Order: sequence, then structure tokens, then C-alpha cells
Amino acid sequence: MSSIVRKVISTKKCPKALAPYNQAIVADRTVYCSGVLGMELDTLKLVPGGAAAQTAKALEHLTNLLAEAGSGIDKVVKTTVLLGDMNDYATVNEEYKKVFSSSFPARTCYGGIKLPLGAAVEIEAIALTGAVVNISE
Repeated sequence: MSSIVRKVISTKKCPKALAPYNQAIVADRTVYCSGVLGMELDTLKLVPGGAAAQTAKALEHLTNLLAEAGSGIDKVVKTTVLLGDMNDYATVNEEYKKVFSSSFPARTCYGGIKLPLGAAVEIEAIALTGAVVNISE
């Protein structure tokens, strides 16, 4: 029976975990990123400016986390976006499109959720590592 590599990913370029979980896990060639909040690294407080600013910061952290795992935004296959208020949907989408500018991943979005620290948004992702060939229809 062949083995599958499981590697814990942690980087100081992202906020440290606030509970008993890892920032990301690589299992074989798949990266599973925990939910990321729009927090300042030095204070571990949410960035000011509401949903737009928090989304931009969360996506910055997600980009750094994926790089640490040997992946990237272009290799994300699925995201889950959690919103404290569904009225922020359009605002979050505007920031999201700045990072995921083409070949959007599959996505699920839930609203009306009480998020840690009273955050407006939390984003998690599943991505691939190694060479990836994108085929579009």
C-alpha cells in the first residue's frame, strides 16, 4: 500500500491560529486552508474598514498561505466564503474578483453567520500543488 504525505503548513505571514487548528494541511497534492480572517498580523485584530478591507486582507493572507504550501491563487479549486451579513455579498465579490481575476474556483457562500471576533468575512480554500493544466470549455 502506498503512503500519502500529510504536511502541516504554518507561516508567520498569516495570523496565527486562534483555536486548536492548523493554518493549512497539504494531503498528497491538495492544500486545505483553514478559514482566514482579515486581521492585522501584529495585533491580531480585524482591519478597520468593514467587509471590503477585511476581504482584501483575508485574501492577502490566503495568498501568502498558499505560497507557503507550494501552491497559489491560480491553483485554487474551491473556496467557501462566510459572511456575517449577506448585505456585504456585492462588496466582498468586488474584492474577490481582484484576486481571482480569471478561471474562478468553485465557491460556496453562506451569510448571516456569527464569525470569530465579529468579523465581516472569513474565507477558506482548497487548492492543488505541482503542475496544473487548466482546461476550459
